Amino acid sequence: MATSTVAGIFESMEYGPAPESDKPALAWIAQHEGSFGHYIGGAWTKPAKNASFDVVDPATSKVLARVAQGSNSDVDAAVKAARKALPAWRKLSGHQRARHLYALARTVQRNSRLLAVLEAMDNGKSIRETRDIDIPLVARHFYHHAGWAQLLETEFPGHHGAGVVGQIIPWNFPLLMLAWKVAPALAAGCTVILKPAEFTPLTALAFAELAADAGLPPGVLNILTGDGATGAALVDHPDIDKIAFTGSTDVGRLIRKATAGSGKKLSLELGGKSPFIVFDDADLDSVVEGVVDAIWFNQGQVCCAGSRLLMQEGIAEKLVAKLRARMEKLRVGSPLDKAIDMGAIVAPVQLERIRSLVEQGAKEGAQMWQPSWAVPKEGCFYPPTLFTNVAPSSTIAQVEIFGPVLVSMTFRTPEEAVALANNTPFGLAASIWSENINLALDVAPKVKAGVVWINCTNMFDAAAGFGGYRESGYGREGGREGMWEYLKADDGELRTEDRKLRTEDRSPKTDRAVKKVVASSGKTAALGLRSSDFGQVDRTPKLFIGGKQARPDGGYSIQILDAKGRIAGEVGEGHRKDLRNAVEAARNAAPVWARTTGHNRGQILYYIGENLSARSAEFAARIRELTGRDGKAEVEATIARFFTYAAWADKWDGQVHQTPIRGVTLAMNEPVGVIGVAAPAEFPLLGFVSVVAPAIATGNTVVAVPSEPWPLAVTDFYQVLGTSDVPGGIVNIVTGRSDELAKVMAEHDDVDAIWYFGGSEGVKSCEMASVGNMKQTWCELDGRDWMSAEWGEGREFLRRATQVKNIWIPYGE
Repeated sequence: MATSTVAGIFESMEYGPAPESDKPALAWIAQHEGSFGHYIGGAWTKPAKNASFDVVDPATSKVLARVAQGSNSDVDAAVKAARKALPAWRKLSGHQRARHLYALARTVQRNSRLLAVLEAMDNGKSIRETRDIDIPLVARHFYHHAGWAQLLETEFPGHHGAGVVGQIIPWNFPLLMLAWKVAPALAAGCTVILKPAEFTPLTALAFAELAADAGLPPGVLNILTGDGATGAALVDHPDIDKIAFTGSTDVGRLIRKATAGSGKKLSLELGGKSPFIVFDDADLDSVVEGVVDAIWFNQGQVCCAGSRLLMQEGIAEKLVAKLRARMEKLRVGSPLDKAIDMGAIVAPVQLERIRSLVEQGAKEGAQMWQPSWAVPKEGCFYPPTLFTNVAPSSTIAQVEIFGPVLVSMTFRTPEEAVALANNTPFGLAASIWSENINLALDVAPKVKAGVVWINCTNMFDAAAGFGGYRESGYGREGGREGMWEYLKADDGELRTEDRKLRTEDRSPKTDRAVKKVVASSGKTAALGLRSSDFGQVDRTPKLFIGGKQARPDGGYSIQILDAKGRIAGEVGEGHRKDLRNAVEAARNAAPVWARTTGHNRGQILYYIGENLSARSAEFAARIRELTGRDGKAEVEATIARFFTYAAWADKWDGQVHQTPIRGVTLAMNEPVGVIGVAAPAEFPLLGFVSVVAPAIATGNTVVAVPSEPWPLAVTDFYQVLGTSDVPGGIVNIVTGRSDELAKVMAEHDDVDAIWYFGGSEGVKSCEMASVGNMKQTWCELDGRDWMSAEWGEGREFLRRATQVKNIWIPYGE
């Protein structure tokens, strides 16, 4: 039948080209003579001929423009401009900043077509995606955060913007990533230096021009172009208050190391290897379209791409057949053709990486399948690819390919599905498909991922936080949870200075005690007189691991001095093996404790407080003996702290986000997991409880190192834990040298977060050591007023002890 007739067209369903004109975008580039400098302090710099590079259209390999390569002096100029603009921008009312963000949103909408075309040419993604997804979401983020600017003073009382922020974004969603980072920063009252990816800087430069036209004050937003060296200079700059990075896990590790000990806030959105889980009762036709959106959207160059297809055995063969049939009908071609499904890979280097990993997968025994048609020869194109017979440990099942490559595996039971889903070091996103909503909602909390989509995939909105677990980074972008990344307490600067002073001129007794603990480590009590030499049976407190007392593996003990310099007792000197045993006990206890209801956890915390109260005089005397202070106030504050977190245990709720779907988006506060804690030194009991109690109240398990000079208050305290129904492994206590033990915990790959309160060298050491599994870090100079409820307890501790999982649940027929 001839395709020239209406009937013939319906029979063949062939698509003709529907090209979008590139003339407006090329005209905009021509207005700048094809050459761009940096945007610093509200003005454009002149690009130096010997310090610039080409920006290339990946679909045609033609040069679009030349942009400046940022140098150290350029970074310094941008930081100075942002610092200069900060006081005035921060001084504006929330309403005034809201007006600026509203103007940015309107400006994006008025120029949406130009931005969509420019993005497609610069990045290689389909014009349908840039026009219908990316640019509308850019405007949405500025609208949404205009609202947070308006509400900042009432919704985030006692907090203000973090200061001057350095932001580094990737090439897969150039303008959308800009909006994700710039909008909350501006809403919070921060000023920004943003570095777009070297492959895709054009829409960021266009946005800077639009922002100036919209009246954004000079210096509030600065755009620096360049490669990784420019980004490194931005990260290293001493006058930056916060770094926000989206990109690979390897680069995230370098940034974590570079910022260690600097005091800079840090949020990282890193790589992923997201599972796409299909149960046998799922609607397979819907699943097929979901897979198309999950892995072939943006050519698979998406950090949360559903690149691992996990199929229940009974439907695997049928689903693979349907996928192959659908892949045959996918269209790959010019990004400016509105009829195509997939555009170009961003650059030759990325195309070569995809090819190399596909070859590696085939060599390792997986079966590769690609459609019968060929991709365009000109430009950077790669066909949709499906692997079957993939081993869970194979390279292509573990490494982020960042291309249109789907690897598939099978499972039999929901438990096996969860095990496969969590069998990577990443934890960014997951998609679960089942008509049984009970099953889907049972599996969702068990998958280690910051975002879970049920019967949908790649859903994004400004109202819902996005971010990962484990080696996918930490911090959230979007929603209320994303705003916290750009805020700090109103007197944060004063508290930092105060902590430095308190650390340098802490309690003289504390410093003397620490020095003598180190000097006496490994010696026996026979070398000095003990305060209990006569009339009492010798007792050396042990470690507390898995609910039982345990002798230290090294066989050494440490003498502890009282306030008068006399030997008050000895404690075991814990080492690496003791921490290994403690982490193992904590990990084994974690699943059950996380599922324990908040009410039950609260009851246990109340019971601990009750039992401590019964022995308050004893603990007060011990604290007075060790520190020379009146211990009664510290014990009473410790009991109150248990009551505080018992109260919070069943009240630290999540929320339902207002996202534009027919359904709900649940933001759940989940425990981080196993937290390693180095408690503050100066308040031996209160400091320990202030950091341990919020962690266990929210469902975490803890490996804790008590005050180095005065651990005896805590070794007495584990007797209280043993009589208060605390399950074994929830709280594990290892005494010894705090900084050394904290570093070991920070290095341990089965510890999910490290909390450290101590000196500057310990802060830097822990943050440096955390890069192994990219664990969350809360490391600060010890100098908090732990006796104060304002700084010693509350929501900050609860936020640190939890991570937000957003679960998207559409409903309806």
